[in-house]
Amino acid sequence: MSEEYNGCESGGCPSDCSSDCSSCEQSSQPKSLIEPLNSASSVKNVIAVVSGKGGVGKSLVTSLMSVIMQRRGYRAAILDADVTGPSIPKTFNLKQKASASEEMIFPVITKTGIQIMSVNLLLENDTDPVVWRGPVIAGTVTQFWTDVFWDNVDYMFVDMPPGTGDVPLTVFQSLPVKGIIVVASPQELVGMIVEKAVKMADLMNVPVLGLVENMSYFECPDCGSRHSIFGESHIDEIAEKYGVKNVAKVPVSSKLSAGVDAGLIELFDGDWLDEMADAIEKL
Repeated sequence: MSEEYNGCESGGCPSDCSSDCSSCEQSSQPKSLIEPLNSASSVKNVIAVVSGKGGVGKSLVTSLMSVIMQRRGYRAAILDADVTGPSIPKTFNLKQKASASEEMIFPVITKTGIQIMSVNLLLENDTDPVVWRGPVIAGTVTQFWTDVFWDNVDYMFVDMPPGTGDVPLTVFQSLPVKGIIVVASPQELVGMIVEKAVKMADLMNVPVLGLVENMSYFECPDCGSRHSIFGESHIDEIAEKYGVKNVAKVPVSSKLSAGVDAGLIELFDGDWLDEMADAIEKL
């Protein structure tokens, strides 16, 4: 939902129809709510990564997708819209703070060239809490889009806060989002929460590009058998119900977790999200 209808009563009618707008075509024309980038920036594709609840691995999936696209020769970026719970800088072991000029803010670049902007790159201490009201948080996310120098980005992944509140609404309305990836874990309750996220995307006229089930299974390193330690998966049923074509399942992996904790996400080894990346390439 990036547009709203704005009749002539708001003033400034380009057709100069005075007070009689009944025959004015402009009265029913949609007005875009998309915020423009600054003139120095370029972003071709914006993908939002969402979840119905916290703690299911949304930031992990955001990071993995950006690394995959960067490995494929594209210029990837992450806009960390989870302002009150930013974890992206730690995942990439970013110690440098973002810099700024009078005109714009400059993102921090990872070792492999991924452009990242997060509130933790602006705070003096990473552990400082962000105690802001919703409109301020939403305004910050918009500024990350409009005021940051995004250098010829092919794929930008927006790490959204969980739920369907102010920030997701701001992102859907203010950024030219081409699609979303919904992240969930296997529990039945989460299945219901996933449906809320899918329905919100439908309400905002944003296509669901795929569903990712994190912590989907554990694969025994000795025998190779898979165990559903967090419950049986229902993600395929939800995907079929809503006509979502792409489903990915990321396992519980101590090696992956250790890599994230060490800030070495760019060295991960796994093909779980390759088909999701294929689908994004077709946008």
